[in-house]
Amino acid sequence: QVQLVESGGGLVQAGDSLRLSCAASGRTFSDYAMGWFRQAPGKEREFVGGINWSGYATYYADSVKGRFTISRDNAKNTVYLQMNNLKPEDTAVYYCAADRVFRPLKASYWGQGTQVTVSS
Repeated sequence: QVQLVESGGGLVQAGDSLRLSCAASGRTFSDYAMGWFRQAPGKEREFVGGINWSGYATYYADSVKGRFTISRDNAKNTVYLQMNNLKPEDTAVYYCAADRVFRPLKASYWGQGTQVTVSS
């Protein structure tokens, strides 16, 4: 089992930046690819981005490419999502996920989510 706890969500204005964190515990963190997903009200959960076990490879949804950056610190068992130039359409609950497979990342484990609200 892998336990994931997200933090860092909040209310920001359009154009602002925010960094989400996800702390992992349980199994060996570096054995897993990590990812971020989000779910807006009335919509299905969607993939945001993923990072491989070492942190040297990442990929993103087109909607966030160039604005969001995923990184990880294996010594701290933590993955981050840096979100810049936020838009109202980025408003969603953001979930951290872990999976053995990097691409596509299907999420064997989920965090509880953290709310991000972007006002216009």
